[in-house]
Amino acid sequence: MKFAAIIPVFNERESLPLVVRDLTDPRLEEIYVVDNGSSDGTGAMAAILSVRVIHEPRRGYGSACLAGIAALAAHPPEGVLFLDGDYSDHPEEAGSLLDAIEAGADLAIGSRVLGRREPGALLPQARAGNALATLLIRLLYGHRFTDLGPFRAIRWDALQKIGMRDMNFGWTCEMQVKAVRQGLKIVEVPVSYRRRIGVSKIAGTLTGTVRAGYKILWTIAKHGWGK
Repeated sequence: MKFAAIIPVFNERESLPLVVRDLTDPRLEEIYVVDNGSSDGTGAMAAILSVRVIHEPRRGYGSACLAGIAALAAHPPEGVLFLDGDYSDHPEEAGSLLDAIEAGADLAIGSRVLGRREPGALLPQARAGNALATLLIRLLYGHRFTDLGPFRAIRWDALQKIGMRDMNFGWTCEMQVKAVRQGLKIVEVPVSYRRRIGVSKIAGTLTGTVRAGYKILWTIAKHGWGK
């Protein structure tokens, strides 16, 4: 299968070259870096890497991912890999996610909970929020997830079927709950996780944690109503 990678970035100048360097799976024919209004020179750094650069000024993780999807639409791949640009995931493990798609999965979630984690990589507030969100998904949708991690792969036709809309913090859980509602084949793949380079824009601040937590829970409940 032929895949493309989408990396949404916001002020990831130091870590982005490492992420791109380690994305070596030959099935990844293109890498799209979506600069979400960085002010630290991330866009200029991306321009000298072997990637396609997209500028999306509308702030939000989901906005950046949607811009990447839109850029692929003219010549879509068979599958899309999503990962962050902060080097907390291990890009060299992308092959495990792509393997799962080639084996028949529609959506492969990289689970940090099932994989190996560097001490301190997954902050306590992130662990607690993740546990609460996956519990709520199990109660409302009857599907047992262990993680809402951003490292994931999905078939292009499945991505079109679920119709992603979220512009910010609800992006990952929207994809997962919509995949459940659509009856897609979903698997979780253990992935490694390390401390990110730089400060997290979400879990690293109280405001970011509260806003993200609220949006994630709201997104899960919204799509669960009327089931």
